Amino acid sequence: MWPDRRILDLFKIESPILLAPMAGAIDAEIAIAVAEGGGLASVPCALISAEKAREQVRIFRQRVAAPINLNFFCHEAVDADPAREAIWRRRLAPYYRELGLDPDAPINAANRAPFDAAFCELVEELKPEVVSFHFGLPEAALLRRVKAAGAIVTSSATIVKEAVWLEGNGADIIIAQGAEAGGHRGMFLTDNLAEQPGTFALVPQVVDAVKVPVIAAGGIADGRGIAAAFALGASAVQIGSAYLRCPESKVSAPGRAALAGARDDSTVITNVMTGRPARGVVNRAMREVGPISPDAPAFPHAATALGPLKQAAEKQGRTDFTNLWAGQAIGLGREMPAAELTRMLAADAQARMARFAGP
Repeated sequence: MWPDRRILDLFKIESPILLAPMAGAIDAEIAIAVAEGGGLASVPCALISAEKAREQVRIFRQRVAAPINLNFFCHEAVDADPAREAIWRRRLAPYYRELGLDPDAPINAANRAPFDAAFCELVEELKPEVVSFHFGLPEAALLRRVKAAGAIVTSSATIVKEAVWLEGNGADIIIAQGAEAGGHRGMFLTDNLAEQPGTFALVPQVVDAVKVPVIAAGGIADGRGIAAAFALGASAVQIGSAYLRCPESKVSAPGRAALAGARDDSTVITNVMTGRPARGVVNRAMREVGPISPDAPAFPHAATALGPLKQAAEKQGRTDFTNLWAGQAIGLGREMPAAELTRMLAADAQARMARFAGP
């Protein structure tokens, strides 16, 4: 038995394990597998159109009778700054020439769409059981519509102040995202990376500061981490990196090789890949240009000029310019089907908590 059943009862799932919504790395296939394993499935929507999201949910609903979480970004969209873009392209020009590309050729703009009225209409149509947000919450009118559609609302906090703000502005559940976590930092009330607490420091302080259930995220990739999260007061865990090497993930072969060789010191927080702080496996761009560069344009525009470099390098089997988002526990990942991994994680955590509880 789990010591805290609030998340299980709210989400109507068997195990308090949430698949992290890793945009670009997962789709409906791994979501289905995690649901079959008893966890909460997630479909990341920040990089896809409403039609693609509709298709993903349709596939999921056809294959499994289980709840689903749709994840959206809530950043404030900003226009590209031509002057800053020019500086960035000059900084990357040597890589273009090395790969035989024209550094002055037109490039399709990077897109990371924030949650808006069109996505809200999609939520009202699809009625996902859970909707999660990153970088805060949408405007109040949209949030009311999401809740009226029957969705439980979660969002990420990287400091206690953000958790308190989220609870006060309508979040039903808080995801406490420690600094160990892979992917974009959910920061929205701070931009100070130096002050970002780790999971062990953040989770108990968030639990003490809010009344809603708390989900622990960051550095959790096995039963030990899950048991520790519950000991800290969490009601569930969100896990991403542990699933990246599952056969259902969309990570490329070169990316899988890089992940398989990653260790505890293989990831850094960088703004080079998108313009916003995110943790990933160190690649050439992060190492030579960053990991934090003042030249990187604002999110998501830094990704625009990196696009052609990423494509060209990947054709050569290299991940020099590929954003392999992953957390510090990436070395604990396993190559096994996602459903099997979910069940194994839950069983291992329960066995460990049973031993700690004693007779």
